[in-house]
Amino acid sequence: MKKILRKIVCLVMCMMFIFSITGCAKFNSKINDIKGNLKGNGYTIHTYDNYGKLVLTTSGEKINIKGNAVETTNYDSDGDVITGYEMSSVITINIDGNQIQSCGDTCIFEQKGLKPAVDFTKEEINSTSNKVISDNTYVSNIVNKYKNMFGKSRVVVIKSQLGQPITGYSGDEVYWEIPKNLPKMTKLMIDGKALYIHRANFQIIDTELLN
Repeated sequence: MKKILRKIVCLVMCMMFIFSITGCAKFNSKINDIKGNLKGNGYTIHTYDNYGKLVLTTSGEKINIKGNAVETTNYDSDGDVITGYEMSSVITINIDGNQIQSCGDTCIFEQKGLKPAVDFTKEEINSTSNKVISDNTYVSNIVNKYKNMFGKSRVVVIKSQLGQPITGYSGDEVYWEIPKNLPKMTKLMIDGKALYIHRANFQIIDTELLN
């Protein structure tokens, strides 16, 4: 009889533990969806303002990106208050135990071993600019100037949020994806090396189209 009671008590405790975990997981689901680690062997982080000006460069081996959720309040059809969460514009970057809070800036996370083929400085842009940032030929003319430097089949041009070219990479195998657990990030793979982009525009162009 005592053995049976012990089994019943153990079963009840296990069920209570499972229900408590399920409740916590449901409550924190939004929080868990907006944080994650950058996968790779060390990164250099380049931070730019909206005009493509480099404002900060840092590096580290263990990089964690965390979105900062804020509580929101809405109302249902009956007028009852519904509380939820949404991601703010602020991200927290953990670098080997230290932190950077960033809001609005463009951040490029470059895996070690991946090097840009060219950096577009302000002077170089002004020398070839037709003053229309949204014009595709504007970017094409700049990239074409450095075509021999790329020397490979595909070119990745990264631009600021205002369309100012920042840097360019080249590779034979280039693709992109949207990570599910990183806030407002795009992941590019360039010949086996990872490049994460936060708040930036980019184009992947066949080199032959730049003639």
